[in-house]
Amino acid sequence: MPLTESNLDELLDGLKFDEKGLLGAIVVDAATDKPLMFAFLNREALRLTIETGKMHYWSRSRSKLWLKGETSGHTQDVREVRVDCDGDALLFKVDQSGGACHTGFYSCFYRKLGTGGWVEEGVERVFDPDKVYK
Repeated sequence: MPLTESNLDELLDGLKFDEKGLLGAIVVDAATDKPLMFAFLNREALRLTIETGKMHYWSRSRSKLWLKGETSGHTQDVREVRVDCDGDALLFKVDQSGGACHTGFYSCFYRKLGTGGWVEEGVERVFDPDKVYK
């Protein structure tokens, strides 16, 4: 059954947004299942994401809604949405265009814990953030 305005509201009402009205979202590459990023969505961001098929988020630092790629052009097209058993976290599988990370890497998870601390693991930047975010 396709989503309608009415059953989309019911779907959103069934989720457990936190006290700030946010849900955490894990975003993975649909082709590889590799993690790309973690971010937050409010009700409006989730509604827009479902309605458009493009990832929208809530920026806690800027207190504003944003469409992934609105500045960088590096978009995320939604292929699948999952919710955890508690209804308080989401998993999105997306087709990533360009880099997911604002620092220029394809994934925000480009560092792993080594014996001396965080180590970049075999990755190169896919874009220069200084040129993209002037």
